[in-house]
Amino acid sequence: MGDKIVTFGEVLLRFSKYGYRRIGQGDLYKGNYGGSEANVAVSLAVLGDNVQYVTRLPDSRIGLACKMYLNEYNVGLDHVVYGGDRLGVYYFEEAAAMRNSNVIYDREDSSFYSLKPGMIDWKKVLKGATLYHTSGIACAISKSSAEATVESMNIANQMGLTVSFDINFRKNLWKYGADAKETLTKLCQESDIVFGDTGEYKLLTGMEVPFNAQSEDYEMDLDAWGKLFAKAQEICPRCKHFLMAVRNQITTNHHVLTGLLYSEGKLYHTRLYNIENVIDPMGVGDAFIAAYLHAVLKWPDNPQHCLDFSLAASAMKNTVPGDQNIVSESEIENGIHYYRDKSFTDLIEWIEY
Repeated sequence: MGDKIVTFGEVLLRFSKYGYRRIGQGDLYKGNYGGSEANVAVSLAVLGDNVQYVTRLPDSRIGLACKMYLNEYNVGLDHVVYGGDRLGVYYFEEAAAMRNSNVIYDREDSSFYSLKPGMIDWKKVLKGATLYHTSGIACAISKSSAEATVESMNIANQMGLTVSFDINFRKNLWKYGADAKETLTKLCQESDIVFGDTGEYKLLTGMEVPFNAQSEDYEMDLDAWGKLFAKAQEICPRCKHFLMAVRNQITTNHHVLTGLLYSEGKLYHTRLYNIENVIDPMGVGDAFIAAYLHAVLKWPDNPQHCLDFSLAASAMKNTVPGDQNIVSESEIENGIHYYRDKSFTDLIEWIEY
């Protein structure tokens, strides 16, 4: 096996209004290409990894524009397949003050929605790869896309790759009749690395640990977290790494976050980041995932550093507008060391300088 990483999922066109306007206000939209697995692929490419992103695009000018956008970041697109009539879209209403963000999906009958098993030559795609990553969104969109996702994971396992899975549960996407908990649990059980947030691990384990941090002085209940991950290990005995980026959103622009890793029966955790000037939180989970996949391949014998690196990348994504984390390895490493003695506000000023 080589050093190639493969990610698989749907890419979307995101529309949002300027200046925190609501969807019904004004007549101008700004557009960004994104989607969980595409965001992971871009971050990995920026970190210097050899990454191939696999999806299905419409054979149209919109599909070509999406491909050109991803090519800008040196994401490999050698195995993209074409078909269907449209790219999936979602409308994003940015949070402001006490108003929460809002998402409206328009992805039914998209190119990825109609993806079926056999359309992608997975043995060819995964040849020479060391790691394969996908998420629960890929199997939530439609019955056929779920079957294609299972097909890809089965072949990745047959070929001996490390399989990474982001639970990524979106309740409003599961419309075709499948049991989300049952499906996602089975995919976690077939994975070596599992990512999720507090709600997603509650779906998997039935357990939840409160995280009410208001600042970096908050004391984590590590015993309770350890029990939650031990339950996840009981359900998914094959999995070697369980990860969670934990966030408390105090206001739109004030978030406190930390990271947790459970591996070989041991719980690791990071410091808490108290971010009082969030610029754009979109894609912070994808930034965490990409950074960990990069780190675990580069520093496999240093789990604490892998986790610190991942959480620092996620924290820094809050400073980057758009869906993807355009931050280099050296910036993340410097940020880890800088933040030990400085506030996150100072770190942002240092990045801008």
